[in-house]
Amino acid sequence: MINAKKIEEIAKQVTESIPPSLKNLASDFEDKTKTVLQRKLSQLDVVSREEFDVQTQVLLKTREKLEQLEAKIAELEAQLNKD
Repeated sequence: MINAKKIEEIAKQVTESIPPSLKNLASDFEDKTKTVLQRKLSQLDVVSREEFDVQTQVLLKTREKLEQLEAKIAELEAQLNKD
């Protein structure tokens, strides 16, 4: 099994051997990628977690009310069919 410290040492050596110009290129690429992702994510039609939770609670209450109304209708239909 490979030692974790040995892996870290190899990774450090590889990182140190990368020319600075490539490190700068990678950094620039990362910055531009973050900018593009942030711009695109801001264009998505999403809601906050808080709003989602609020709407979930509203939906649960609505379902409960619907079930109550369905039960009441069934009860009234049963009374009508009895008579």
